Amino acid sequence: MTITSSTAIRQNKTAVKHRLGQALRANLKRRKLQQRQRASSQSPMDVETADTPNPMDKLVISGGVRLNGRIAISGAKNAALPLMCAAIMTDEPLVLTNWPDLADTQSMRALLASLGITSEAKADELTLTASGSRSLVAGYDLVQKMRASILVLGPLLARLGEARVSLPGGCAIGSRPVDFHITAMQQLGAEVELEDGYITARAPKTGLKGNRIHFPVSSVGATENALMAASLARGQTEIINAAREPEISDLAQCLNSMGARITGHGSDTIYIDGVAELGGTNHRVIPDRIEAGTYAIAAAITGGRVTLDQANPQHLHAVIDALTKTGAKLSLAEDSITIHADATPKAVDITTAAYPGFPTDLQAQFMALMCVADGESQISETVFENRFMHVPELQRMAADISVAGGIARVNGKAGLTGTQVMATDLRASVSLVLAGLRASGETQLSAVYHLDRGYYRLEDKLNGCGARINRVAD
Repeated sequence: MTITSSTAIRQNKTAVKHRLGQALRANLKRRKLQQRQRASSQSPMDVETADTPNPMDKLVISGGVRLNGRIAISGAKNAALPLMCAAIMTDEPLVLTNWPDLADTQSMRALLASLGITSEAKADELTLTASGSRSLVAGYDLVQKMRASILVLGPLLARLGEARVSLPGGCAIGSRPVDFHITAMQQLGAEVELEDGYITARAPKTGLKGNRIHFPVSSVGATENALMAASLARGQTEIINAAREPEISDLAQCLNSMGARITGHGSDTIYIDGVAELGGTNHRVIPDRIEAGTYAIAAAITGGRVTLDQANPQHLHAVIDALTKTGAKLSLAEDSITIHADATPKAVDITTAAYPGFPTDLQAQFMALMCVADGESQISETVFENRFMHVPELQRMAADISVAGGIARVNGKAGLTGTQVMATDLRASVSLVLAGLRASGETQLSAVYHLDRGYYRLEDKLNGCGARINRVAD
């Protein structure tokens, strides 16, 4: 039955949550087993680049070198993934420049290929085109590789009237429920069912209809899904408590270039006037603010001087403020950031929050910096409840950290000691790289397939500034 009343929406949302919990519990054991198998599995679609790293590689880091040089920042992974999904919504080519060639974006290429979207990559340009044969089903084998796969739900539903999407996988950093995505589709008029680990959504015969969508908690992914679905819905949609991240605005600007009518992006209220169809366009992906923040922290932890080219300082106010408080000197230009840190960093407290607050995706990296700071710092994680999994690995490197709930207290010390450590998720893995740059001796980081999901040629970029990092077969 199509959801039409607010009472029915609330009742159905409760039922969906219950069924979702059952489905998640039923699939939990299988997901945990397959987490380790991901590293050795290959995509069924032949879209991988010839020089794709071995997922079982490890990094060997010789510490004690001050970074000095320039690093070019790549396109943003978290912007590229929803932008790629927008190709579902048009029969014309979508060309993305400054596209980052990463494990996650390759996984998305494979998923889109299974849905009938062909793609061709040349350097940092990706062209996506809908083929004649289209599929409504995003299967488990592809979707389980990353959380962002849920972003095909809105485009499939809006463009083709139906979608069947497996519950997604990704980093095990805490609960990231999809109920906001489901409720948003229901409020646009869709019928949604959960069965056998799949979300099945159907639009009414007349198509999706614009409505008021109010997220109780700001969600980047749910905002992106709602934004894409509403672009092809009849009438106006208002998204209340929308996410404000730069990646949201980048998606809105691309959709507008394709013919959508979206205003208010970048604020917590977005308005979408639905259109009948979208066309193709050529769009440049924004620079990766998380990559830029990571390399800025790398310069700070090594006491070096690094210029980040093709970086947008307007996207990093909270990070720049925190680094400045540590004593680092930052010089900002329109499209570059230079950081110079030649003294022991001062301890600084941070609390992660939705944009424009301090990004949760930079919390682990900043913690690594605080491990060598002068004094005690407090790091409060408010976004993901399991995002301190890097702490035991940093402790293996002689870091002095204690954790209680969502708060980590870090007692800074003069140095860290290299040892064998293992990545547990994407951002945790790079925090260990940063710690290894500062540590005495040699650090061996295994399970770097996590790292390859979000950083393009990280060791090459750091080695270009004097780091000593080797990738070897594990």
